[in-house]
This record gives sequence, C-alpha cells and structure tokens, in this order.
Amino acid sequence: MFRKLYLSLLLSSCCGMAYAQQLAFPGAEGFGRFASGGRGGSVYHVTNLNDTGAGSFRDAVSKPDRTIIFDVSGVIRIKEKIAAASGITIAGQTSPGTGITVYGNSISFKSNTIVRYMRFRGSIDMPQGACTVVADNLKDIIFDHVSIEWGRWDNLHVKNSTHVTFQYCLIGEGIDPQRFGALLENPVDITVHHSLWTGNQSRNPKAKAKIEYLNNVVYNWGKSAFVGGHSSTDHYQDLVGNYFIAGPSSTDEFLDMFTATDHVYHKDNYADLNKDGQVNGRLITDEDFIKETATLVKKPSTLSNSVKIDAAADALKIVMAEAGSSLRRDAVDKRIIGYFKSLGKKGQIFKTEAAAGGQPEIKQKNSKLKDTDSDGIPDNWENKNNLNAADRTDAAILTQTGYTNLENYLNSLVKIVH
Repeated sequence: MFRKLYLSLLLSSCCGMAYAQQLAFPGAEGFGRFASGGRGGSVYHVTNLNDTGAGSFRDAVSKPDRTIIFDVSGVIRIKEKIAAASGITIAGQTSPGTGITVYGNSISFKSNTIVRYMRFRGSIDMPQGACTVVADNLKDIIFDHVSIEWGRWDNLHVKNSTHVTFQYCLIGEGIDPQRFGALLENPVDITVHHSLWTGNQSRNPKAKAKIEYLNNVVYNWGKSAFVGGHSSTDHYQDLVGNYFIAGPSSTDEFLDMFTATDHVYHKDNYADLNKDGQVNGRLITDEDFIKETATLVKKPSTLSNSVKIDAAADALKIVMAEAGSSLRRDAVDKRIIGYFKSLGKKGQIFKTEAAAGGQPEIKQKNSKLKDTDSDGIPDNWENKNNLNAADRTDAAILTQTGYTNLENYLNSLVKIVH
C-alpha cells in the first residue's frame, strides 16, 4: 500500500496529467484503455490450481491493488462464484504451458481492472440465471485476449458500467437454458472490437447500451446475431467494419429486435449468409436496419477514435488469429476456432459443455523461471535490464515508458496487435 501511495504522489507531482492518460498497456484501445489495474501495488503469485487457500486464484483476486502473476498453468475448478476486488491486474500471459482456465462458476469484477490472456468458463452446474463473467456497476476495465464461454443465462453481463473495453476476446458457446452471448444493460462508453462471437443462440450482444462495436466477427449464431436495445430507453450503437458469417445453426437474421429508440450509425459491415466456406459477404445497407425499425444517424454517437479500424475482411483474419486467450490456445478454443475457419460449414450450438466435449484435463505445468525476490519479474529479465534480482521494491519503480518495471516485463511477453 505504501508503494502504491508513493507511486501515486510521484506521478502526480512529476507527470501531471500524463498519468491519467497512461494506457493500461501498449495496444490498449477503446473506452477502457486507461485502466491502471494494480500498477504500483503488491504482487501476488498464484502457485497452485486449488479453488481456495493460499496461492489460489480466488485468494489472489480477493484484495485490491494487486498484480497477479501465475507460476502454474492448468484448469482451476471453482465451486462457488468468485468476486474480484478493484484495482487489480490479472496477467494471464505469465502462465506457463497453455495458460489458465477458470472453470465451473462465474466471476465478477470491480472498477479499475486489467484482465489479459485468461479463459473463464461456466458450467451447467451453475445456477440457471448465472453468467460466466459479470462486469456491473463499475468504471475503467479492459479485457484483452480473454475467452468467455459456457454461461447459462449469458456468457457476459455488463450493467450500468462505463469506460469498458473488450478487445480480441472470444465470447462463445452459451449453454442452457438461454445459450446467449451477452446482455449489455445500459453501460455507457463501451468498446467491443476485434472479438469473435460464436456458437450463441442470440445476443451477440444484446446492446441496450452506448457502444462502439468495431471489427468483430459473429459466426454461427442460432436465431439472431446482433440484437438491438429494444426498449423505451434511447440507446446508441455504432457498428463499423464487422463481419456476420452464418454457420450450420444460423438463420438469416443477423440483425434483430431494434426499435426507434436504437440510434444506429453503421459503415462497412458485411453479412455472409451462404455457408459456402468462402468469404464473400454482401455489404449491409440502410435498408437492413430500417426494416428492423432502427433510427439511423449520419454521424457516430460513441466513437472514441482510439481503435485502429480495419477493413472488415482484414479484421476477420485478425480475429481468427488473435481472439481469445490466443498466446497458447487450449483444445476447446482450438475446436471453436476450427469451426470458424470452416466459414459456414462447421459449428453447433450446444446445450451443455459436456455436449461440446467438456473441459478437458490439462496437466499442470509449473514455471521454471527463478524469481529470487518474488516481485513478479524473473531474475534473468532483471539482470538483463540492470535491475536488482534481490530487491523487490524495484518492480514498482516508474520508468520513462510510463509503466513500472513490472509492467514493462509483463508487456514484453506479448506482441502489440495494432
């Protein structure tokens, strides 16, 4: 806590407004891009795959102002919901092997959070109304390269939150009773970009929101793909450069349930409904939205101008390569991406995770990186960068990059997509 306070004072005195505008990490885009997470706070090492207790993921996220490092890979099977504290960074990219999967129940998040390279999967054993990931009533959060699957009501729920980003995420295979992708209930300034929505019956997402929805791919929806707010409240949806690709389970309803209170700006979106294994969609037109009774607007309502927008066909390739915890995809995500690569020929909407093949056992792998001072930075990286491997306080030192030494190490583990 002292280091966190010291860093805050140092930044406010030396850097002025620069700190407030510091990106969560290089490549962070959208409205949630300025979340600071656990910057300057304590470091917690997840050392086992236990549901509870010292060294567990549940214990790691239970306190604020933490950066969470993984010294282990595999599946963490949870029986009860996890409620994460505010001001945390979950650095899934530090996990060895195929990374970390949290499976069996839901997790909720609070304000000022950074989540990278994680897999969160629900289960048919959750309560009927449970969502896998919940991000309600918060401000400043970014999910980067996160897989969110097997929710019972929706995979994802975001309500009354602001300054939210989902980028390069995979949101798929909602299970019974609803098998839905996401319900966005009145979040304001939410960005969803370069993400894959797949194998959901509907709600990819349901956008009762002020949202920018950019360069996403929706594949093999069931009844419908993108759903409007469909309420008496005004909602604002900017859709740019997205690709809707029907699969074996899909109807032709790539848009559904809009009303006059949905104020839509759209540009360069495509729909490919022929299921022929090729990318040859048609441009989505004003008429497609008008027949859904949406109100079209000529200028964007929400665009943050912080996302590099690609042509829809180019975005499709990026999503195929990057969506989800793609640093090292596990068997489930590889299967889902395999469906997507068929471009209309493969895919299914499942009632349970067991019907989809279930959560496979993954052999636990422990990190072999030596970290003498347990500051989250391996000795070899500290030595190469003129740090002291026996002094854990140097991890929180702010550098000329605007990030701490610990953050510089974490950022070095992954590439910048844009």
